[in-house]
Amino acid sequence: MRTYHFLLILFFGSLSVATAKLTPLAPKPDWHVLDKYQQTITRKEFSDLLNRIYAPSAAAKGLIDVTSQEAKIRTSEGRPPYVLKFAATTASARPVPKYWRRRSEIKPVTSRPLSGVKIAIDPGHIGGKWAKIEERWFQIGKSKPVVEGDMTLQVAKFLIPRLETMGAEVSLTRSNAEPVTGVRPSQLRKNAAASLREKGEKATRQSLKIESERLFYRASEIRKRAEIVNGRIKPDLVLCLHFNAEGWGNPAKPSLVDKNHLHFLLTGAWSRKELEYEDQRFEMLIKLLNRTYLEEKSATKALTKSMVAATKLPPFIYHGPTAVRVGNSDYIWARNLLANRLFECPVIYVEPYVMNSRSVFKRIQAGDYAGRKSFGGQLQPSIYREYADSVAAGLSKYYSGR
Repeated sequence: MRTYHFLLILFFGSLSVATAKLTPLAPKPDWHVLDKYQQTITRKEFSDLLNRIYAPSAAAKGLIDVTSQEAKIRTSEGRPPYVLKFAATTASARPVPKYWRRRSEIKPVTSRPLSGVKIAIDPGHIGGKWAKIEERWFQIGKSKPVVEGDMTLQVAKFLIPRLETMGAEVSLTRSNAEPVTGVRPSQLRKNAAASLREKGEKATRQSLKIESERLFYRASEIRKRAEIVNGRIKPDLVLCLHFNAEGWGNPAKPSLVDKNHLHFLLTGAWSRKELEYEDQRFEMLIKLLNRTYLEEKSATKALTKSMVAATKLPPFIYHGPTAVRVGNSDYIWARNLLANRLFECPVIYVEPYVMNSRSVFKRIQAGDYAGRKSFGGQLQPSIYREYADSVAAGLSKYYSGR
């Protein structure tokens, strides 16, 4: 009888144990972190941001239930929901606790346009010997290899003096072609096996190797950069610098394309499937409650004008539910990416130039140079300087209010 009672307790007790569905390498959220956002937002603003930007197409229905006075947010299975109380009016809302400042909150200390602004630059990917693992590397014949991580770092190093000359305080999330995380793929085999099980894929030696590498550069590396940004730099703005690419087919024999385009990404457009992960619900709410959206949108619009003028590139258009258009611009989209949702401040995620475009490939092969060179009968500056100059020009116009 005693054994029977013990088994009953063990069985029914196990049903009450809270479980959390988490994405690979994500920590279990501490929902009490949201306590500081109590009564900082009205129901109207919360619902507008949730339904229009962060969780369109009713993606949060049943996970976040909004009433007139509060939002009930599902936490772990078996746990009561987290209750976020709304402010009755905008005027009565408590101040939003955040480390970053809006443009209107920054008091210039000199007449320079970026005086007093703290900017973090995140050169996308890692590059160097890690580029092939990241699948951000290709080579045509005996040409110079195209390595996105090296290219973004080169742009960042051109951009730093341009921004500092205008008064900005600039920091990098990485300064060389080495990972900032101390974790390596070989240490992520168990995580990779769990990730493959979650996806319903078979764990073979090759699949474990590939998944371990993917978790290394797509999860561990990005999470470490977020720790640096949120814990040490605490900037007013993060610039995520990238180059784009179209599918290049067989990696051993990549192909060039005629397409070339430009677009920008803001944090948003979580799907229902993504929001079922507890860490993603939590991270989405941090971004929403931090009120980064309007600042991201305004700053990105300024960069769009300057970069379109400099590059003459058409917009990249998303088709399908993974991204939503922001405002009436074909250049600006909201999309859920780990690389921008973890930064608890406004983020401008820049995606110019198709690396395997015939026209861009020629400019990459030319490397960096002063002045202009002719490509197809058109004089053009170094692609790295054009990128850096156009970003700097957009930020100058934004922060000077022009």
